Amino acid sequence: MKLSKINSVQNWLPFDKVLENGIIKLKDNSYVKIIKIIPINFNLKSNLEKEAILNSYKIFLKTCNFDIQILIQSNKEDLSKHISKIKNQIKEENKNLKLLSNKYINFIQKINKNKKSSSKNLYILIKEFPENKKQKINENSEKIIFDKLNDKYFSIKECLSRCGNTVMDISDKNLSEKILYSFFNSRKNLLEN
Repeated sequence: MKLSKINSVQNWLPFDKVLENGIIKLKDNSYVKIIKIIPINFNLKSNLEKEAILNSYKIFLKTCNFDIQILIQSNKEDLSKHISKIKNQIKEENKNLKLLSNKYINFIQKINKNKKSSSKNLYILIKEFPENKKQKINENSEKIIFDKLNDKYFSIKECLSRCGNTVMDISDKNLSEKILYSFFNSRKNLLEN
């Protein structure tokens, strides 16, 4: 009987390590930078504002002449603190307020149960390879890669900021690890961390 080799999860994952600056080194010697986008509410804008935003977005698509990956993560909202706060504020003497508060609590619980209330996290991943994919990475070549990733980040930030979005550089090892963990463990809410 031949025993098959059992691979660990670490062998399956595509990344080698997360660096102190939040950049992820993959097993193929490429590097990935995570950018968090906090989008505007497009539906609340006037027609003139919408047109300006769309024009800025077209510039973004033309400017970014490199590959990007957009990831959207939806998390069901935890409304327990909000519901608890409402219950604590209900006074026994005002029956109408108590009735309205209970109806409101039932309404938001129903919406949450149907997954109609969720928060979304939006990320853009940018990737950079060393010039010679087979070369051994040293400090100097790694610095060149980081500079290229930062150039791409600033290009994205400039374009998406014109659209009104907030663009944040994930430049912390712990935060990058939490984001990766939240994608691989979908039951864990990123907002809890």
